[in-house]
Amino acid sequence: MKEDILEQLVDEYLMHKGYFTMHNVKFKPRKDHPDFVTKKDAVASDIDVLAIHPLLEGPERVIAVSCKSWQEGFNPGYSLACIAAEKQIGGRSAWLSFRELCSDKWADGFLGAIQSATGTRQFTYWTAVTRLLNPTSREDWENNPEFGRRLEGNAIRLISFAEMLDDVWGKLSKTVAATELGRIIQLMKASRWFDRSPGT
Repeated sequence: MKEDILEQLVDEYLMHKGYFTMHNVKFKPRKDHPDFVTKKDAVASDIDVLAIHPLLEGPERVIAVSCKSWQEGFNPGYSLACIAAEKQIGGRSAWLSFRELCSDKWADGFLGAIQSATGTRQFTYWTAVTRLLNPTSREDWENNPEFGRRLEGNAIRLISFAEMLDDVWGKLSKTVAATELGRIIQLMKASRWFDRSPGT
């Protein structure tokens, strides 16, 4: 079961684009990794959504998504600063929310899980967020050299829920959509909700 609404919507969005999806794909450091520590590394993390497109080639064929459904939004610059300063976000070390980007041993486990599930280590990594704050720092996140090194040069992309809605919104006809996300957007369009003032 998809545990949070953003995961579900990302899953639906990717299915709408023709991907087959898996969710909550477990990964953790290998026990034979030189930095493996039993007390810290025994509990698996997961890839929130892992998607594969049967008709695409190259890095867009596989999408690996980490969802951050923080209601206040996601500020990449702030998160990068917290990671660098070893500060806490939400009561725990900032890097723990981004293990596969911040730790060599966790990145190794992440890449291994993708290869095991899809047969390839070539993919695009998404950080999916409810709302993108401080968009001028987007490139700092997507082009972070340490993140890129750990993911073996695979592309990193930030995507907000608003961007997903914008992408789907203009592509839907009146034919009943194949996904729940598509049908919800069709209902929003049919209701003309977006044209009215709040409370009317």
